[in-house]
Amino acid sequence: MEKQANNFATQDMMPFRFTRILLLICAIFSTYSITAQEIKKGNTYTIAGIEVVGLKSFNEQTVVTTTGLRIGQEITIPGEELADVEKKLWGYDLFNKIDIYAAEDEENPSQIYLQIRLTERPAVSQFKIVGIKERKQDEILKDIELKAGKKVTQSYIANTKNYLLNKYKKQGFANVKVNISTKPDTAQVNSVKMLINVDKGEKVKVSDINFIGNEQLSSKKLRSAMKNTKQKSFFRFWKKSKYIPEDYDTDLVSVVDKYKENGYRDARILSDTVIYNDDNTLTLNLNVEEGDKYYFGDINFVGNTVYSDETLHKVLGINKGDTYNGVLLKERIADVTDPDADDITNLYQNSGYLFSTVNPVEISAKNDTIDFEIRIIEGKPAYFDRIMVSGNDRTNDHVIYRELRTRPGDLYQKTNVVRTVRELSQLGFFDPEQISPEIKNANPNAGTVDVEYKVVEKGSSQVQLQGGYGGGGFIGTLGLSFANFSLRNILNKEAYKPLPMGDGQSLSLRLQASKYYQTYSFSFSEPWFGGKEPRQFSVSFNHTQQYRYNYYTQDVDKSQRFLISGVSVGLSKRLKVPDDYFYFSQALSFQHYNLKNYNSYLFTFGDGYSNSLAYTIGLSRKSSGPNPIFPMTGSDFSVSAKLSLPYSLFDGRDYSALAEERDELADSTDDNDVDRVSEIDQMRFDWLEFYKVKFSGYWYTNLIDKLVLKSGGEFGFLGSYNSDRGVIPFERFFVGGDGMANYTLDGRENVQLRGYQNQSLSTSSTDEGSVIYNKFSLELRYPITLKQQASIYGLTFLEGGAAFNNFRDFNPFQLKRSAGVGLRIFMPAFGLLGIDFGYGFDSVDGTNQPSGWQTHFVIGQQF
Repeated sequence: MEKQANNFATQDMMPFRFTRILLLICAIFSTYSITAQEIKKGNTYTIAGIEVVGLKSFNEQTVVTTTGLRIGQEITIPGEELADVEKKLWGYDLFNKIDIYAAEDEENPSQIYLQIRLTERPAVSQFKIVGIKERKQDEILKDIELKAGKKVTQSYIANTKNYLLNKYKKQGFANVKVNISTKPDTAQVNSVKMLINVDKGEKVKVSDINFIGNEQLSSKKLRSAMKNTKQKSFFRFWKKSKYIPEDYDTDLVSVVDKYKENGYRDARILSDTVIYNDDNTLTLNLNVEEGDKYYFGDINFVGNTVYSDETLHKVLGINKGDTYNGVLLKERIADVTDPDADDITNLYQNSGYLFSTVNPVEISAKNDTIDFEIRIIEGKPAYFDRIMVSGNDRTNDHVIYRELRTRPGDLYQKTNVVRTVRELSQLGFFDPEQISPEIKNANPNAGTVDVEYKVVEKGSSQVQLQGGYGGGGFIGTLGLSFANFSLRNILNKEAYKPLPMGDGQSLSLRLQASKYYQTYSFSFSEPWFGGKEPRQFSVSFNHTQQYRYNYYTQDVDKSQRFLISGVSVGLSKRLKVPDDYFYFSQALSFQHYNLKNYNSYLFTFGDGYSNSLAYTIGLSRKSSGPNPIFPMTGSDFSVSAKLSLPYSLFDGRDYSALAEERDELADSTDDNDVDRVSEIDQMRFDWLEFYKVKFSGYWYTNLIDKLVLKSGGEFGFLGSYNSDRGVIPFERFFVGGDGMANYTLDGRENVQLRGYQNQSLSTSSTDEGSVIYNKFSLELRYPITLKQQASIYGLTFLEGGAAFNNFRDFNPFQLKRSAGVGLRIFMPAFGLLGIDFGYGFDSVDGTNQPSGWQTHFVIGQQF
């Protein structure tokens, strides 16, 4: 049988072209005799046979199946069929060369034989990275996707090299060199060994930044405008003097913007020179041309019908005669750095005019004055058509949709889109940094728009399993917290993964124990009780069993016990006025305290009980966000009152006479008198009578970039209705230290004041507590990373606070001061972890020395 062969595919994927039969055509089809004749263009043939040659690690039949070609199929040469085969094979990125040859059977000219010649790309069998520490290699290998079996291409080698060069240049290694070499691995078929050699060299620092030609703005002011590129300074340790070309280019723009902010519209950088010094540093010389200083002239609005010129001028905030500031003008038109900015674009978008455009145009520049027209195309109002959510593979749809501030048919308002992102962040189920609203299908003619909220689930459950040494013994803690629990699926076996999840409810269990106490607690909350509006219902139970502990001998006397059991039911509701950041909350709680041969400094009766039935009412406003772990804007404040019934008004006891009798017997050592004092105290505290008022307020201010200032203060007061009955020994404030809650469930509140030992500022006796406290705090925060796996930020703080026993001694300016630094790490599975190093400037009662340096560990603390 005689055939003729032609090459219809080449490595560069050019269109099929007719070629002569190869000189070694017999080697191609060794089983056939072939003559050198060309296949006719445009003919249709039936495939009589398909052969794949050149394979080393793939099965021939697999390749044939992949091409989609089959014997008996009719194809046109040239035609789309073979072009599609070639395109498909190239798409797998497994081959260096692809050729397709055809041979026509002269005895049956309607039939054709195909041969697919492939040259496989080699695969990596072994690889090695030199010049990078082993602990950092895993991240690099993951980023460049290098593993055994990876096919090696020239583009892959080039991309890997560029990745490593860019990575280390961004870290300040401007002279980094990367060499990637491969050699055949004779032990494996079609495999190579890869060696990646990275020579980072030394970090190149900026020794000097010099400005030439600047007369109006000082070099110091221009250097400060360069946020990323800094020259070496002994006093500046928070920003390294690294040279990163991309950051340097950004800083050049910032220098020009600094001039524009000061009226020099025509300022420009004539040249910039990078000089490498012998000591592995470099010098930057910037030659600037400042130009003349300009001022704003007339500013007229054109095209506005929705808002008056007066309203727009107020929002613009720029007046005739002001120094020209091009950066400010751009921000007042549209501040791209702040989605909530008070600018003209947001003014329109918050009123439904999504399709509006606002453009400032210079219409004249006379002498030193520039006149502007701000041209506005308002368009028609836009309304939401479709609202979509994607990415929630664990959280049920209704949990998300009930938080959305955008509804189909509603007028488009940008503030509602931004608020929705905040509300989804506050749920704690999604990575706040990856919640992105995407505007889709915007139709200016129809006045409609779709929006899709893309979310990325994160771990919302936490496990607390820890042990430590404190109070003279080992303390073990086991805690389980499920922040996205589903109670309705509690009987659904298929929903346990490991527990029913997805309905946004909270469930927590906690057990803590040492040799002298055990405490158990359980809580559950439903944020949308009833399902129609945000009304949170919560219930909690707790029980503690505490034994007398001798701190000196470290002995435990289990015959002396203090039992505390309690239950609390609460209900809070989001308000609509003054705005919907406000919450009104109520709670009813009951605590039973049972003392068995347990005497304390706070109360003299060692055998007896106390009961506390209290009603708590609170008003709070929480607008901080959008990230609840690292808020950058907004504020949080709350005021609450916890009230018991005024039992002394109706229990028939003469507390004035009892107080006088107790005072007379207080110093007596007679057993009968001591018993009588205990009896009186039992009557005073059988049902606790008190009121407790608290206030706290904190503000978050984004200073620059992601540097955030948290500022605020707190106040608390515990009082009594009847002075003869006295202030109760429970519910007191313990100020100082890390502020972490401990095992005692007697209503005490541990108030953080770093730089001092735990509870050391309450009174001279840490068992007593205080009835009044106030605290003020300033804290600077900056994030290291806010990724889903772990959010880390550093902080530095100034704090001041004090505790008092009565209002006569209360002085809000008599503070115990401290300062320090700290670190916070939040991991979804374990909650918040942190450490603070605080220095107390003042002495604690009974000493003449400052508190000095104190180390505080934070576990599960509020953000």
